[in-house]
Amino acid sequence: MPETSAWERASPDTGAAPAPRPETPAPPANADWPPPGSHASHTPPETLATGFVGTRRAVFWLALKTGVFTVLTLGIYRFWMKTRLRRWYWSSTRPGGTPLEYVGDPYEKLLGFLIAVVILAFYIGVVNLLLMFASFSLFQQNFVAYLLSLLGLIPLWFYASYRARRYVLARTRWRGVRFGMAPGAWGYVWRAMLHWTLTLLTLGLLWPRMTFWLEKYRTDRTYFGDAQLVQGGRWWMLYRATIPMVLALAMGAGAAALTVSGTPQVGSPLATLAALLAVYGWVHYRVVTTRLLANHKSAAGVTLEANPRPLRILMIRVLGTLATAIVLALPLTLLGFGVALVQFAETPLMQEFGELGALLATVPRLVLAALGVALYFAIFLLWATFTHAWVTMPVWRHYATTLTIRNPAALRGISQRARDEFQEAEGFAEALDVGASI
Repeated sequence: MPETSAWERASPDTGAAPAPRPETPAPPANADWPPPGSHASHTPPETLATGFVGTRRAVFWLALKTGVFTVLTLGIYRFWMKTRLRRWYWSSTRPGGTPLEYVGDPYEKLLGFLIAVVILAFYIGVVNLLLMFASFSLFQQNFVAYLLSLLGLIPLWFYASYRARRYVLARTRWRGVRFGMAPGAWGYVWRAMLHWTLTLLTLGLLWPRMTFWLEKYRTDRTYFGDAQLVQGGRWWMLYRATIPMVLALAMGAGAAALTVSGTPQVGSPLATLAALLAVYGWVHYRVVTTRLLANHKSAAGVTLEANPRPLRILMIRVLGTLATAIVLALPLTLLGFGVALVQFAETPLMQEFGELGALLATVPRLVLAALGVALYFAIFLLWATFTHAWVTMPVWRHYATTLTIRNPAALRGISQRARDEFQEAEGFAEALDVGASI
């Protein structure tokens, strides 16, 4: 009896449209490729490069259209907006020529959000009331209650981030095989709090240790089909990523010493350079640790090779954000002018504008206020749209196109995994605004 491939065994997930397929079907995960009888070599490739086929124009119009629907529906459409954007990003990312698929359901997101809101409402309404009563009874002020309430949200933040990642993986497929993540949110919570405490107590010296062990906890519970991912390496290998940040701190300390010693003309430029280097150092740390951790991940003999460049990521973010700010300068100016009109419409100041001021003074304030609100939402909508086109998509493309899969022949031994229902979806992440826009 011929072996059934992982592609054929993959049952379609319900509630979501499939991502677009490439014109030439990609091989199943455990089938012979090229097919018997073809003129191509039967030797499997040693690596699979990752391509990205998305364009700025496509994501711009998709983000703009879905953003308008979100505003018109007072935010309800945001779950459909996020789903459609994820499907676009996933299907544009093609390891070995085969697109990723995102099969998440917006109804799942909406239901999970409502569940999270109910739980958080109970926490805020009941627990905070008890904390406020105890604070006034014991300390005659409410500062302690606010502090304990804020500290109580920290475990929920870590819980939400783990659950969100688990949901996204559970709704992602490649070559018809599902990704997945084992339960373990509360285990991640206490580990994250412990590592953060140690990092703060050591003034950041153990930050690489925290980065490594939290990523290892998440990676070791991640699956592609029935293959478990493993995070290799050692935590101290991440210290090489901190070199620019350490140099920035040293320059900042030198600038402070020079300023205190009475030579601010030297200390001030040095402090500026230290600040710029610190910005680059933070980006450098994020990119290099991502690269090092990715290069030490493996699953059933399959390994990764990532080579993102920190300076490239920094330039994309700086230039993209700057371009977005320049484009939005005119709407922001109009918004400021509209606020001034509402504020000074009936004051002698409007007389300085002559006939234009007299005409504007006759416009009802309600109309001006409505126009101001519309312009306010338009600015946020355009900011999100241009950010997708000029920042998020280029960064995503750079990470994707610098990723290579090694030993893809081992994919043949990977079988399908059961679908994780996960009805709660990423509701806590939505309610607490954890993670990126997609």
